[in-house]
Amino acid sequence: MAKNILGELNLATGKLTRLRRLLYNSGLGNGKLLILPYDQGLEHGPRDFFDNPDSADPDYIFRLAIEGGFSAVAMQIGLAEKYYHKYAGKIPLILKLNGKTDVPSDARALSPLNASVEDAVRLGADAVGYTLYVGSPAQTDDFVFLRKVRQDATRFGMPLIIWSYPRGEAIEKKGGKDSFYAVDYAARVACELGTDVVKLNFPTNRPEDRLHAKKPYQSIDWDADKCFEHVVKSAGKTLVIVSGGGRISDEALLVKVERSLKAGAIGIIFGRNIWQRPHDDALEIVGKIKELLLKY
Repeated sequence: MAKNILGELNLATGKLTRLRRLLYNSGLGNGKLLILPYDQGLEHGPRDFFDNPDSADPDYIFRLAIEGGFSAVAMQIGLAEKYYHKYAGKIPLILKLNGKTDVPSDARALSPLNASVEDAVRLGADAVGYTLYVGSPAQTDDFVFLRKVRQDATRFGMPLIIWSYPRGEAIEKKGGKDSFYAVDYAARVACELGTDVVKLNFPTNRPEDRLHAKKPYQSIDWDADKCFEHVVKSAGKTLVIVSGGGRISDEALLVKVERSLKAGAIGIIFGRNIWQRPHDDALEIVGKIKELLLKY
């Protein structure tokens, strides 16, 4: 299905070439994405590395991604500049262009730019990532930053991946960041603003959450799988990948992967659920994830 989707996206040759590399020349090579994100050191601080101290070393992450057969590694510019040179050509790079710490409240979430699309080209990246906080009171600035990134990505032929995250006080009052209303809106906003791939959370649809959402979400009592199918449709021709989030059990993780793929996602982007484990355990769960990616 991904081959047909790429043919319908009206992409310039630079974007098309790089997306094909990610989908067919790395990882499984079957049109599915398996991305290892490693931007949590900025987003959460070193606390995420305590479960597996080896994970604090970016060299360890690159080696794990290569051994595990990932499609790409996503990281911030400082780590890419200091560590990627040894692995260039061995594993594709997705350069995150913005980020923030988790010290301030998310009530007015904004993730400022700290790198450029030109940096990504210089480093040999195959895509850039941008975190967009949908619904945040600071979204005016967010949209302006994203406009510049989108224009540069088009000019340089660089695929744009948006981490589309509902955040802010207004979102919390309307059911929360993982509600069907919020995730569905985040998918559509990313499509409307011109991304090529969107990273989303798998939605929930609890009665107590949708009670505060806008109509007609208040009265939609679909199960989570049907909700996510609708989210994928809301993303239009934007390719959808699913976030792993915090650590969950192996069983829950594999169920999440299968449900996501059944609903139409073209891949997953799991970080902490992989590199917070000991090395051998990480490769074991990656093998099970890849079986599902091959199945679908």
